[in-house]
Amino acid sequence: MKEIKNSIYALKIKIYQPQAHFRVPFSYRRRHTYPIPPYSTVLGLISNVLGIKNIPGQEEPCVSNNCRCLYHKLKQIKIGVCGNFETKVEEYFWLRNLKAESHIGRFGSVTNRNVGGHIEHIGGQMPCVTDVLNNVRIFIYLYHYDKDFLEIVKSSFENPINKTSVMHLGRAEDWILIEEIRYIDLIIHKINGNYKNFFWVPEKVFIINGNFDFKKVNGLAYNVTSFYKIQNGVRNFRYVKAKLNNGDFGDVVAYFDTEDNIPVFFTDLEEDKDE
Repeated sequence: MKEIKNSIYALKIKIYQPQAHFRVPFSYRRRHTYPIPPYSTVLGLISNVLGIKNIPGQEEPCVSNNCRCLYHKLKQIKIGVCGNFETKVEEYFWLRNLKAESHIGRFGSVTNRNVGGHIEHIGGQMPCVTDVLNNVRIFIYLYHYDKDFLEIVKSSFENPINKTSVMHLGRAEDWILIEEIRYIDLIIHKINGNYKNFFWVPEKVFIINGNFDFKKVNGLAYNVTSFYKIQNGVRNFRYVKAKLNNGDFGDVVAYFDTEDNIPVFFTDLEEDKDE
């Protein structure tokens, strides 16, 4: 397939998940979920199938300058994410803190494990609630100037021999089913209506030969996580300013998937910045 005028050639990945949780940062005792995965979660999935790993003692998988490795190619990718789910439920579980202070707070002493006449596990306990999405469908659109890199991504999903773990999106237990993966031409189109999905709409939309007005987009504004560096043993994320839209758009120019009737809003991850 060749690109036609006012269109781009992109890789479309359609994913189904029986259950998923895309955690909102800093939610703890009540763990809230986004309706669709943030960019960092999608990047984690792609890194997984490509075999890109963190190296102990190093901030990023590759720190070389002017490198053409898969990691540096990935950092140039443009990503569009949307999706929907059928229902949301709450799961109740316990977190256990193994610090001595927490154990003493529950049992009274370091050596005691008896509460109410029953022997229990060590440490303190805290009840938590997690929001879980059921029957989830996620659409991921990928664009890259290097078509060969997209082909590597596509073949890695089709035959994930280099994957670093089970293919999942969200929690490690949130396994995925690839329903469709293929190339598609996305046209530039003015959209108006309700498109029955949730969308990440970045402030700096990547679009060729078109104008985009971020102010016309409804939705809650977020700083959405993308790439990260490991600094002092902690993930230090970079952020993309974006709105979480519920599918209702009016007179906005965007790329468009005519087959699934879905607008596509690419973010340029080379344009994000630390905050």
